[in-house]
Amino acid sequence: MMKLHWSPRSPYVRKVMIAVHEMGLTDRISTVRTIVGGTAPHLELMRINPLGKIPTLELEDGTVIYDSPVIIEYLDTLHTGAKLYPSAWPERLTALRRHALGQGMLDSALPLLAEGFRPAERQSEPHKALWRAKLRASADALEHEAEALGRGRFTVGHLAIGVALAYLDFRFADLAWRDGHPKLAAWHATFNARPSVQANPPVDDR
Repeated sequence: MMKLHWSPRSPYVRKVMIAVHEMGLTDRISTVRTIVGGTAPHLELMRINPLGKIPTLELEDGTVIYDSPVIIEYLDTLHTGAKLYPSAWPERLTALRRHALGQGMLDSALPLLAEGFRPAERQSEPHKALWRAKLRASADALEHEAEALGRGRFTVGHLAIGVALAYLDFRFADLAWRDGHPKLAAWHATFNARPSVQANPPVDDR
């Protein structure tokens, strides 16, 4: 059985777990709670992933792969259902671009969250404003694409965007990304209704 280094708090891990459910591979993967972040290196994890990050997936033959886009693309080869990574262009290009946007939203949201944990006098307001501007711009761009998101089959691009928007709901309610984005909000409601998404809700277990 494959082993996934996992935490319920990580949106990148959540992305992988939703994909696992979409692919019907839940019985082939075991999860191992792995706490990373902060200032203390996770030396055991770094022996197999020098970046010390999750998700990290250990295959049955000892091969180790990371991070979430690579793990999902590998898992996509292990099932016979509809693929999250389309093989044909331009559909594949669209899925990859959308994935890059969703991943980039998380890459802006996480440092924004971390900055908020610093003492107020040490927080960088310019950096916080920059990250928030990127998140607002992403929501604006997705509003124009929301109808297209609702057409065609579910891909890794839909997955990344859906998880990123859910993370904003979970951590940054004050961003109110739904305001002025009714089409995107309607699409995200359909994302949240998927059984794979409902089986893997965002969690804060601190």
